[in-house]
Amino acid sequence: MNSTGKPSNTTAPTRCVPAGENTYAYRQFGLGPGTPLLFLQHFTGTLDNWDPAVTDPLAQDRPVILFESAGIGRSSGKVPETVAGMAEHAARFLDALGLTRIDVLGFSLGGMVAQVIAVKRPALLRRIILAGTGPEGGVGVAMDRPELLKIFVDQKMPAGEKLLKLFFETTETSQSAGRRFVQRLAQRTKDTDTPTTAEAAGAQLAAMAIWAKSGGEPYANLTKIDQPVLVTNGNHDIMIPTVNSFTLSEHLPNAQLIIYPDSGHGALFQHSGAFTSHVSEFLNRSDGLVV
Repeated sequence: MNSTGKPSNTTAPTRCVPAGENTYAYRQFGLGPGTPLLFLQHFTGTLDNWDPAVTDPLAQDRPVILFESAGIGRSSGKVPETVAGMAEHAARFLDALGLTRIDVLGFSLGGMVAQVIAVKRPALLRRIILAGTGPEGGVGVAMDRPELLKIFVDQKMPAGEKLLKLFFETTETSQSAGRRFVQRLAQRTKDTDTPTTAEAAGAQLAAMAIWAKSGGEPYANLTKIDQPVLVTNGNHDIMIPTVNSFTLSEHLPNAQLIIYPDSGHGALFQHSGAFTSHVSEFLNRSDGLVV
């Protein structure tokens, strides 16, 4: 609970659950009657990188579960070098918690993982939110462009500055929103997570490189995902180009697309009020068609 008595990622304890050879770190908060909502994180992101302005409003009506995959933060093991391997860890984690039906919010790399879960374990997922992500074989989804790698490997650049450059537009309105986002992340001062290692980041980049090289018919797996899907992004995502969100909405059989203005990869954080409102409305609809 935060200072207002509401469930919050700022204060939720970090827990661990064993599953086979791995132990997975996670945070769970929110006691509402809604279907549990699983959060799958972005490239190099840990539990501490989830914005309370996104997690906390969504925890008012449902349990929220922030998951840390193998080799990231406090979770044991090594980071798989395929997205499919990451999806196996997420499914194993859900089985360890005894969860059989959830909603999922996958951001960036987490959105790729969510797509694989939807294909491999469709009965697990009720509704899906794909934020700032792309399909297998999508344009620029490997995130291996020189201008991005230069920021990734710069050890002198503070983490907050990297987030401002990568997640937000260059406009003052977007940068100002980005600074507020960084300040919100800093609100958690106890029980903080372990930063992602260079080795783990390299493995994630390798997985995204494979994801970028789709074999067979383009976007064929998207047609197999029949759950309602909400696809969101900023209008100028330099990490996973926004065109991928249009591709997802075009090929997913039951998808709705929302593009937020004056924003980039971190649109869900910049426009957190609108985003959580849209997600809540989407999750609270009756099962079936998106609209």
